[in-house]
Amino acid sequence: MSKPWILVSPASRGIGHALTRHLLRTTTAPILATARTDLPGVRSSILNSLSTTSSEEKDAVSKRLHLTHLDVTSEPSLASASAEARRLFPAETHHLRLAFALPGVLRPEKSPADVDYDAALRTLRVNVLGPLMLMKWFGDFLPRKSVEVSLDPLFTSALPTTSESESEDRGGEEGGGKGKASPHATFLLASARVGSTSDNRLGGWYTYRASKSAVISLARTYDLFLRNRSGDKAVSIAYHPGTVRTDLSREYWDRVRPEKLFTPEYAAERMVEIVRTRRVAEHRGRCWDWRGEEVLP
Repeated sequence: MSKPWILVSPASRGIGHALTRHLLRTTTAPILATARTDLPGVRSSILNSLSTTSSEEKDAVSKRLHLTHLDVTSEPSLASASAEARRLFPAETHHLRLAFALPGVLRPEKSPADVDYDAALRTLRVNVLGPLMLMKWFGDFLPRKSVEVSLDPLFTSALPTTSESESEDRGGEEGGGKGKASPHATFLLASARVGSTSDNRLGGWYTYRASKSAVISLARTYDLFLRNRSGDKAVSIAYHPGTVRTDLSREYWDRVRPEKLFTPEYAAERMVEIVRTRRVAEHRGRCWDWRGEEVLP
């Protein structure tokens, strides 16, 4: 019976950092988290922010967290991280159950005259080629049709959930904290609502919009590949987390209503909950937001 593991890339700060902490608290699987720099510091930051009741519990959580260097703009770095994953989680005994491909940078442009070639190229390298290369180097860890996956619950029974009032303020909790997650694997790519061509009413942000549109397309294209390779055992989706209080959105915090500016912790909770409540036949290959509503291409 193949055992599950989880990938979070990157996990050095922002949503990825909060997501890794959340998954350590709410799942039983080992986690491979990535960072470009200061791996010991990232590891300490993640573990020190967790509340553990005993030294045994702390040791158990620590053993589940693995940090490895990964720079999505460097293919040798991706190859090395993939080799580390294969060492930790041999294909004969393990499969990738949840993969969160979260690389992203933002340099807004109001008009074509604002586009800087080198900056635009970096945005596309990180936001588009980043998740695509994560697919290339980690997609083989997803279960194939023939793999017999464990049906044991991945998530613990006691999930921390948002309060009812906060849930109502922020659009509801589709699926709530109830029910068991489906045993299929999910490869999630971080997109954004501005990547929706059909919902583009304001213009601007040329490179970022293009990159996030590409991510929605990649999620669909990759899911079509997984249908043949993995059947119902694995799916790909894109995801819009809303506006989150991270360095990427810092310049726009004062333009967002307080109830619509999410903490990384809340964003991580919603991301996991959406993944837990997606069903293969109805939801695969599409882009979803933090409320569980589809973001159309």
